[in-house]
Amino acid sequence: MVSGGLRAATQAIAYTPMWFVTLIKPLTMFEKLHSFFQRKGFLLADEQFEFIKALFIPKKVKKGEFLLREGEMAKYGMFVAAGCLRTYTIDNKGKEHILQFSPEDWWTGDMDSLVNQLPSQCFIDALEDSEILLFDDAALQKLNKYIPESAAMYEAALQKSLVAKNQRIISVLTATAEERYNEFLKKYPSLLQRVPQHMIASYLGVSPETLSRIRKQQSRKK
Repeated sequence: MVSGGLRAATQAIAYTPMWFVTLIKPLTMFEKLHSFFQRKGFLLADEQFEFIKALFIPKKVKKGEFLLREGEMAKYGMFVAAGCLRTYTIDNKGKEHILQFSPEDWWTGDMDSLVNQLPSQCFIDALEDSEILLFDDAALQKLNKYIPESAAMYEAALQKSLVAKNQRIISVLTATAEERYNEFLKKYPSLLQRVPQHMIASYLGVSPETLSRIRKQQSRKK
């Protein structure tokens, strides 16, 4: 028997007007970019954001689709509005080494290749169906000129990326496998259930078996 309260709630849902449902729409790629700038303290006027929008190219990519391959010249940097990308290399034995995951709100790309027009040393592909905004070096220069504060944010992002890269090298050389796993959880709290275990193991520089053992040990501690 359905209770009166449950019946009333069900009827309320059933008779929700369609105009109200259609108002609840997912954010567009550009709305997510605007939200990102707001969270970083950039209160942009409408005309400023319209200028910014014109600098980006929206693109939807399917799971497994490549955005950059080793040896290619990077044409674009990327802002991930939805989904997740990965950056990785392949050694001469054919083994993948994942350098970075890029979920929502991450900026990614081979900036050394983009800015200096050097062949890329890495691959970038989509781990999920994703929505990204592409920008080239000319667009980046225009953005920094039009909104000087963005140049400071860009420099801070580059510095953060360099620090993270150095910390990752030090971590691989000195931290235990469990310590590296805990760092992964802090850095990518949303990815544990989204990324295959063998890819997490590749990122950590351990075997899938070692990662499984670490996860089991930690589950026993809870």
